Amino acid sequence: VFAVNGFLRMVTGLDIGLSTKCVVIPKEMGMCHKIGYSEMRLPNLMGHTSMAEVIQKSTTWQHLVHTDCHPHVRTFLCSLFAPICLDTFIHPCRSMCVAVRDSCAPVLLCHGHPWPASLDCDRFPGDEDMCLAPLTKDYKYLHKVLPKPTCQTCPAVEEFFTHKRVLEVFCDSNFAVKVKLSKKRTASEDQEYNIECQVEFITQGSLLPYETQSMIQQWLLINEKCIERMTPTHRPMVYLLVGNIEEGIILVNQVYRWQRKDSQLTLATQKWRYHKCL
Repeated sequence: VFAVNGFLRMVTGLDIGLSTKCVVIPKEMGMCHKIGYSEMRLPNLMGHTSMAEVIQKSTTWQHLVHTDCHPHVRTFLCSLFAPICLDTFIHPCRSMCVAVRDSCAPVLLCHGHPWPASLDCDRFPGDEDMCLAPLTKDYKYLHKVLPKPTCQTCPAVEEFFTHKRVLEVFCDSNFAVKVKLSKKRTASEDQEYNIECQVEFITQGSLLPYETQSMIQQWLLINEKCIERMTPTHRPMVYLLVGNIEEGIILVNQVYRWQRKDSQLTLATQKWRYHKCL
């Protein structure tokens, strides 16, 4: 018996007939691995007829999945690009599409892309039909709701500063995260990045360091133009991202270049432990 993480609502279905075949989800579709099944229908619900086409079209969405813009973004996209191999096609419900679109469309727009017409939510069935429905509203009460990164203007990278000025900025901030960035060398022309985060300090008492690391990683993926500016070469670069959490939104206000020869940031982070803000 198969169930997709409690999303499935069984009412009526669409018969696919004999025109489709079951195939193993390819390794190139990393976003659709570990989702509860390993085989997909081809052609899929996007009308892709070859595995080469599926891989090509789906890889453009993997970046959006990594931003974690909505808890159901992977389920929604994989139900279309890699539908489960059952006797019927199971579409995502219209309500799931709307929920994912409302959370993830601003991220796409931040990268210069509108929500595509091919994912128009009106094309999907209502919740009363057989479809993948969002989890109940109780879901958010069972999981800690963390502040969300947002699309924002990339702060200028500061390279000249004193540790006293940095301490003043720290006093007005919730977090400071040390980030190591480098470009990945990929066969395709798409830019991909290595992101390593380490929390230097955090004053927001309700958040744990690993939660802050995760939020900063999401912020960087959403604000990809910021990463482009901070990684002019394939050589790793280190920065300190400083910012605030306001009304459930995480904002980066200052970006400092952390160079080996520069001791001002190291001094500031050491003095911060004993520093008293005015």
